[in-house]
Amino acid sequence: MSESMIKAEGVHKRFGRNEVLKGITLDVAAGEVMCLLGPSGSGKSTFLRCINHLEKINAGRIWVDGSLVGYRQKGDVLHEIPEREVAREREQIGMVFQRFNLFGHMTAVQNIIEAPIKVRGTKPDAARAEAKVLMDRVGLGDRLDAYPAQLSGGQQQRVAIARALAMKPKLMLFDEPTSALDPELVGEVLDVMRGLAADGMTMVVVTHETGFAREVADTVVFMDDGVVVESGDPVAVFENPQHARTQAFLSKVL
Repeated sequence: MSESMIKAEGVHKRFGRNEVLKGITLDVAAGEVMCLLGPSGSGKSTFLRCINHLEKINAGRIWVDGSLVGYRQKGDVLHEIPEREVAREREQIGMVFQRFNLFGHMTAVQNIIEAPIKVRGTKPDAARAEAKVLMDRVGLGDRLDAYPAQLSGGQQQRVAIARALAMKPKLMLFDEPTSALDPELVGEVLDVMRGLAADGMTMVVVTHETGFAREVADTVVFMDDGVVVESGDPVAVFENPQHARTQAFLSKVL
């Protein structure tokens, strides 16, 4: 894991007068799993959305796989690229949200094949075959033709993961993917994510699941008030946090 998949330098983001990110600098190696922890409002989800330019940053730079996200640089000047080019960049970055965002009028397989067919030009038969493989991978090979309303929350989130994987991303972003689930359904989604990590997928995960972070993450980052307070190996961060704010947070969640 030597080459950077994500490189963020001095990233700032404001909403009006509210500065949500105050200079985030992070490096995620190819094949690395990074888990972002912290209290609500600390900037974790905002940073995640900046990685694929769903939010435009106010200062700093973000690179994904060596390419500047959302901009081209000429000399010392940054020029924002057209939305169609941003969309092409996003094709290679899968994102899974708290809410599943499945199309309710489409079956699971229809949700999965929509983007490969319309965006990548995949032939319908090939897209459906790949969708079957992905549904098997997330443990739902027998629910291809089920509508979202016929699936549990955990099953819907697993379909959402399969849908993101259908675009063959080089990077997966997860924004609290289990926070909307009933407790007994959390494990089935985390198991799929464990499998992705074992397969070498680069992942950045905003989560409150400290057990998952301890087990799967290569790096744990604790954020608070728009800054990185502490980062490091999960064992070091969880068992011997160096910063008082990290200690206080972990004492309440562990």
